[in-house]
Amino acid sequence: MTRRGIVLLRHAKAEQPDQMADTERGLTPRGHSDAAHAGRWLASQELWPELVVCSPARRTRQTWHEVSAAGPQVPTRFEPLLYGGTARDLMTLVRSLDADVSRVLVVGHNPTISYFSALLDPAGASDSGLRTCGIAVHEFTGDWSGCGPEAAPSTNAYTARGANAG
Repeated sequence: MTRRGIVLLRHAKAEQPDQMADTERGLTPRGHSDAAHAGRWLASQELWPELVVCSPARRTRQTWHEVSAAGPQVPTRFEPLLYGGTARDLMTLVRSLDADVSRVLVVGHNPTISYFSALLDPAGASDSGLRTCGIAVHEFTGDWSGCGPEAAPSTNAYTARGANAG
């Protein structure tokens, strides 16, 4: 049986400008720094993905861009349902992944990304969910199609905080 990893990443700190479409909000300077640190952490923990599925919103694309500088390039899919979808939609997406992929990084938004983490492992979920640039790592054994609620225990968690992170 194949060991699978689902790495969930909430986008880094975003700007809150007036009169801008939510999908166009970019990262703050701290957000850029935190995302770069998240990439270095993923690489140091040997959690680099084989595939990235990312929301098409500007702040998630920028988060992935900063993270990606820390490791080798991997295929990236920009998935609209990560912007407005539900945790169940994310489960459907994970269940449809190619069998050749053993670790996926999902870059998305709250509350959905935190709800998805809790769906995968209710006992390991934080009451407050993932913070900006928060990472939750889930693992399970089997085919992607067999991933379901309570099937992927949380094995690691981290919140990147740029130069101030420990």
